[in-house]
Amino acid sequence: MNLKHALIFVFFSLNIYSQTETQSLSLIPWPKEIQVQQGFFNINPEFSLNITGNAHPRIYKAATHFLRRLDGRTGLFLKQGFIAKSNENSKAQLQIHCQRKGDVSIYEDESYSLEINEKSIKIDAVTDIGALRALETLLQLLQNDSNTFFFPIVSISDRPEFKWRGLMIDVARHFQPVEVIKRNIDAMDAVKLNVLHWHLVDDQGWRIELKNRKKLTELASDGYYYTQEEIKNIIQYADERGIVVVPEIDVPGHATAILTAYPEIGSNYKKNPEEQTASTYSIERNAGVFRPTLDPSNPNTYKILSEIFDEVCPLFPGKYFHIGGDENEGKAWDDNPVIQEFKKKKGFQTNHELQSYFTLQLVPMFKKHDKDIVGWEEIMNEKMPKSTIIHSWKGTNEGSTAGASLINAVKKGYRTILSNGFYIDLMQSINEHYMSPIIPKNAKLTTKERENILGGEATMWSELVTAQNIDSRIWPRTIAIAELFWSNPQNPDVTNMLQRLPSVSNRLEELGITHIRNREVILRNIANYQNTSALEYFSKLCEPLKIYTRNKGGTEYQMYSPFTLFADACTVDASEALQFNWAVNQYLKENNPTNLATVTSFFEQWKKNHEELVVLSENAPLLQPILPLSENLSLLSEELLQILKHNKEYDSVYLNQLWEKCNSKEHADVELAVVIGVKKMIENLK
Repeated sequence: MNLKHALIFVFFSLNIYSQTETQSLSLIPWPKEIQVQQGFFNINPEFSLNITGNAHPRIYKAATHFLRRLDGRTGLFLKQGFIAKSNENSKAQLQIHCQRKGDVSIYEDESYSLEINEKSIKIDAVTDIGALRALETLLQLLQNDSNTFFFPIVSISDRPEFKWRGLMIDVARHFQPVEVIKRNIDAMDAVKLNVLHWHLVDDQGWRIELKNRKKLTELASDGYYYTQEEIKNIIQYADERGIVVVPEIDVPGHATAILTAYPEIGSNYKKNPEEQTASTYSIERNAGVFRPTLDPSNPNTYKILSEIFDEVCPLFPGKYFHIGGDENEGKAWDDNPVIQEFKKKKGFQTNHELQSYFTLQLVPMFKKHDKDIVGWEEIMNEKMPKSTIIHSWKGTNEGSTAGASLINAVKKGYRTILSNGFYIDLMQSINEHYMSPIIPKNAKLTTKERENILGGEATMWSELVTAQNIDSRIWPRTIAIAELFWSNPQNPDVTNMLQRLPSVSNRLEELGITHIRNREVILRNIANYQNTSALEYFSKLCEPLKIYTRNKGGTEYQMYSPFTLFADACTVDASEALQFNWAVNQYLKENNPTNLATVTSFFEQWKKNHEELVVLSENAPLLQPILPLSENLSLLSEELLQILKHNKEYDSVYLNQLWEKCNSKEHADVELAVVIGVKKMIENLK
């Protein structure tokens, strides 16, 4: 989100309601309690901090990092360098007190209080993890005038509403290098998320180095995987930021990668067992749900899995292990007479019962490593231990009522987390995510049932993302989702949140997040390193196709296809489209010359921009797919200008035909986000 985008949101807010001092603060998540008073704490090069109490050493690194970020923003050349221990400077202006060392756990105390007056700042927290959260709040409070930087005088008491505040990153479909994972851990820390769900295995790849099962990386990774040392390093990195890492190995479906290495435990039926060779399965290159499934009737399946988990579990010291369990259609089971005979012998009537049997065989494998199982909602059955965490994900797209499995799980005594409504790979707007409740408003729950709703996760499935564009698909929308998970606002105010969002989004760049800068990187490639201004402007009118319509049938793109195209530069909540649609609403509220001039200036710009794109395309073949969409918008703009400025006779048939062309989803895997406002203008002409 660039400066112009930020100004747009502020412009919206200023014209919708007058700001109070509290509303002018760019805090996300919003604190539980906050009081603002007159006055400021001015920052100068002598600013320093001190840590007291019984804190974990992670707070020293965090405090040093805080100082460097503060210095980077202010350019003051702060004199305090590195924090190495407690009680270094008893006279420091910022005093941080921690009562005890914190454990990286979803049940750890993350509360804090923050007091700022004109002469000092004080942070009190039960644990150093609470102090980490306070430092992020303090950085968000930083303000300035033309000469100085300062913190406002505030009193904050804060704690999270939900214990599990997660981001799932899928690295199986497209491998994400270590630096991608680390920078997103930093961004999670900045907005107080505390669980990284690391989806490490799926049909398209196995991403964990195993010393005892080397075939998995040799045959099923394409050479892209994390070494055990890299995994340990990432876990330590997350630990220093108070973030729990939860690995996922998805079974019994989504198993192509595993079966590429161990075809003998697959469900494909071969009359002659000797035909069951490594060539039976190969890594999947497309997206979708596939047949390869582990064989629940084969004892060797459980032997191999047990040995895998025995090596993987010690790499992840956290309490939780995600076993997947989703989207097993059971077709391979249905076609295998050996499995069908096993199913009959066990008295199972359905594939769900057969999968429940499979899942129950995994329980002792994790119990011996003191792990609680987490799994997608399909794993729920009456015999699963109550320590299991049910991950609710299905909604209307899957023919279910959103959150139904969440309520069903807690009614049956299970803990649960929600991802329906937070599938950020669907490319839906901030508004749609922010208005998705974690707990359905009509749910009638006991206190215990309410406590068993642990929280939620934003899910970044990676079929259409690489290291270059993944950040723009996670951020800034996940900032808004993080506020739901921490603050759980009872009456979410999107307008207020959008006012606060740009500042927090921009500051993610200092942590290495590329969601803003990489737009230009992709556009330079498309423009063949010519001037990108016209292309950039058009990208802010368009958004990527939504709800999996970009990759129809999962076969348009393979896992090695280019993701350096126009759709990869476009983002949700296109800034120019937001500004135009807002301007249209203002015009429709009050049809005056000023508002009309604002709207028509967009039409003039769209015409001019198309002309520039045509010229640019003469030496940029990658522009060709977007030219029809730009041309249609230019033609529609000209027609509207003639009607609005020159009183041309209104031809509704022709005008709507032009609009339909602009509303097309057939060009460059994008859609024009301005069509909403344009449609309103056309309807107003009647």
